[in-house]
Amino acid sequence: MVVVVTTSDGSCGLMRVIGLMSGTSYDAIDAAAADLRLDGDQLVLSPLGMLSQPYSAELRTAVAASLPPASTTMEQVCRLDTEIGQAFAEVAQQAVEQLCGGYADLIVSHGQTVFHWVDKGSVRGTLQLGQPAWIAEATGVPVVSDVRARDVAAGGQGAPLVSIIDVLWLRGRPGVPVALNLGGIANITVVHGEPVAFDTGPANALIDAVVSELVGQPFDADGALAARGTVHEELLGRLLAEPYYARPAPKSTGKELFNLAYLARALEGLPDASAEDLVATVTTLTARTVADAVRRYGGTEVIASGGGIRNPVLMHRLAAELGLPVRTTDELGLPSAAKEAYAFAVLGFLTVHGLGGTVPSCTGARHSSVLGSVTPGLSGLPVITGEDRPPVRLVVE
Repeated sequence: MVVVVTTSDGSCGLMRVIGLMSGTSYDAIDAAAADLRLDGDQLVLSPLGMLSQPYSAELRTAVAASLPPASTTMEQVCRLDTEIGQAFAEVAQQAVEQLCGGYADLIVSHGQTVFHWVDKGSVRGTLQLGQPAWIAEATGVPVVSDVRARDVAAGGQGAPLVSIIDVLWLRGRPGVPVALNLGGIANITVVHGEPVAFDTGPANALIDAVVSELVGQPFDADGALAARGTVHEELLGRLLAEPYYARPAPKSTGKELFNLAYLARALEGLPDASAEDLVATVTTLTARTVADAVRRYGGTEVIASGGGIRNPVLMHRLAAELGLPVRTTDELGLPSAAKEAYAFAVLGFLTVHGLGGTVPSCTGARHSSVLGSVTPGLSGLPVITGEDRPPVRLVVE
């Protein structure tokens, strides 16, 4: 059997879609549900809510132990692919029942990024674990997954894929709006003329790593450690000397580069610094590198999302570095905590409509691509009838 979603005139009808996301901080799986439909050249998104489920301590430890600069085995990769898939399946089941009233047309799973292979500025491959068959089996719903690889195959960075949402949503705002995501890695989308998007460098990745290593906590709650510390200016200068920051867009990065080894190299020969001073320094590093990137493209406002917006010290330092209005996506109607999960819901929706999910000027790909692979649900594959046009605008209802 196949699922056919149509209206009486053959155009696309409403689809209820769940997006699943775990970012480079690998702390939790976020699920966001939305009703999505194409209305002429508009993509209309009606948020239905979100939920978030932390990884178990055991699974989070296993993920951390497998990430660079650590080494791993194929056995561990297989175990993680299964266990992450099962964790995503559990969250997907909750989302179907709690957010969708027991029924969804499609689930889109980003999975967990465990390696992003960058060689001399070019992305050679990217790996997200979380076997989608577990999600399809648990829910009976078709699953779109592995959404980054096709853009990489087309010569792109495979990131930031959320840029298509930013462009569709923010196009037409006055000035030069910049969408900012503060996850483990920070990325921006500059929505002006031919859009540009790229990873600016670390966001929470280094902050969390330092706090975990030196204090034994998962993150700097409310920025309390950074607030007590003093920025180590010589260390900050060494960290800013990393060549990645000066490379032109499009570009992408990950914890393969921005990890404790990067910090340790910068600390060589310097006097010991307190945990508070180190946290203050890497917090300022995030604010400075984001601000430098925004200024480079003449940004006139910043619209932020991601876990980093809950760190008031980071947000204060970012605003001070920028001297520009910094607001959150909540103010524009899209819940910031769920923005990336909603973005992947949109990408999967475009996939099953046969529509491209990337902006080539943002990812650096040769062309826009229909993204991902589709795992059938109990009723088979979703088949969309009618002639669908690529949307030029996103409307959040």
